[in-house]
Amino acid sequence: MSGFSQIGVAGAGVMGAEVAQVAATAGHEVVLLDLSDEVLNRARSGIRSNLRFQRMFAEGAPAVNAEEVLGRITFTTSAADFAEVEIVIENITEKWDAKEDLYRRLDRICADSTVFAVNTSVIPITKVGAVTGRMDRVIGTHFMNPVSRKPTVEVIRGHHTSDETVSVTLGMLESLGKRGIVVQDSPGFVSNRVLMLTVNEAIFLLHEGVATAEQVDDIFVTCFGHAMGPLATADLIGLDTILYSIEGLYEHFNDSKYRPCPLLRRMVDAGLHGCKNGAGFFQYANSGSRKGIS
Repeated sequence: MSGFSQIGVAGAGVMGAEVAQVAATAGHEVVLLDLSDEVLNRARSGIRSNLRFQRMFAEGAPAVNAEEVLGRITFTTSAADFAEVEIVIENITEKWDAKEDLYRRLDRICADSTVFAVNTSVIPITKVGAVTGRMDRVIGTHFMNPVSRKPTVEVIRGHHTSDETVSVTLGMLESLGKRGIVVQDSPGFVSNRVLMLTVNEAIFLLHEGVATAEQVDDIFVTCFGHAMGPLATADLIGLDTILYSIEGLYEHFNDSKYRPCPLLRRMVDAGLHGCKNGAGFFQYANSGSRKGIS
């Protein structure tokens, strides 16, 4: 179990709930933190549903008792419940003010030895570490969505991250059945410096009327063998998260290639956030069927 008696997961949205689910399924005791009972109750229901249906998506997967897994998760709105966790995996919004406030609070609450694992799309790990008193124990763990079906995690080493922290983090990921690929700190790291440009440019193609959403994604799936096209990927991640990420890259690099497409801004303003609320570049019915926008 890689020596962890408790793992803290901050943020019970889609990503945080899946991280908690995977950790608890692996046998870890998990403390799942969010601001409201409403979000936590939604996470609990989502985890229960995921566990009941996961064998449909993973052929040969062992049977999992959903209630046993949920029994290993403590759902809480109190950050004080992180006092005894040995690693915190943070998954809150990609807004710096929110992250800064959370890490300052957790730095006071958690033991000095606790590792802070930042699950972020673009925010530099060194910047996060600088607001804590444990810069050597802050590391990036960029999980991919859906967490339960992605075997690899992008691990980001900040300027001060110690060898021990890297080793501990890789051991934790191994205990979850994940492989970590360690890269150096940079806004967007490897995955999102490439992915966000691709997604944003795909949105520009739609915005300019060059192709429909179905056509854009069909080219990437059938010509390049991608499992999903860039627009379906954006819907899965969440268009609000995509916008925060591309804005973050633009801010950090001050490079016009990261300017967000006006269509992306308009869709986020309209509340079209993708899979999380049923409508983005594609419409998501209860059956999971999709209809793209032209």
